[in-house]
Amino acid sequence: MPLFLVVIWKLSKIYNMAAKKLITRADWEKKLNDVKVGKEDMNKLVMNFLVTEGYVEVAEKFRTESGTEPDIDLATITDRMMVKKAVQEGNVEDAIEKVNDLNPEILDTNPQLFFHLQQQRLIELIRNGKVEEALEFAQEELAPRGEENQSFLEELERTVALLAFEDVANSPVGDLLDMSQRFKTASEVNAAILTSQSHEKDPKLPSLLKILVMVQNQLGEKAIYPRINDFSTAALEDGTI
Repeated sequence: MPLFLVVIWKLSKIYNMAAKKLITRADWEKKLNDVKVGKEDMNKLVMNFLVTEGYVEVAEKFRTESGTEPDIDLATITDRMMVKKAVQEGNVEDAIEKVNDLNPEILDTNPQLFFHLQQQRLIELIRNGKVEEALEFAQEELAPRGEENQSFLEELERTVALLAFEDVANSPVGDLLDMSQRFKTASEVNAAILTSQSHEKDPKLPSLLKILVMVQNQLGEKAIYPRINDFSTAALEDGTI
């Protein structure tokens, strides 16, 4: 590295050290202790996570122990998880029936979701080697929707391309047969059901953690302070220059 660059780099480090405010652990912990978060609010945050993610048994136990009431009927969580599980296991027809039993308007008002479920049905037919049935299903059920929507058409063409490769796993479209594709579709269905129940489709806790990371990074540009790097322990670690 040229000498003048080394000098500039060292000067910049010195400048940053001088420019950044140093907050000691004692001062930082005092500031944190001054912030009062109600136990009821924390319990609601936990219940929101359990309900959204579908941990019905844990949610029931938590309600009993904490007295925190969920904002939806816990019985609906079981139904929602049955739909999600059906998609994750490749039983898409069963999932569609269960969604319609819950609320027919979910699929009637969400053409993208319905297409993705039908696309997943096509993927499962191809996975099981039912080539003729897959082609017939694609032509009768998916092609008409592709004619109305360019995005659907592109997804359909990519799915049908699975039939063109002998070694599908190493093909450009092999990811469609990964379990991650099933989980992606299952998550989309789960979110739609939650929305239909006037519930957030995503739990609040992960969003708050993302905000925490962003705020810590912004503060780190102006100050050296103890921060949380490991969220599994929430232990404070002294800041570094």
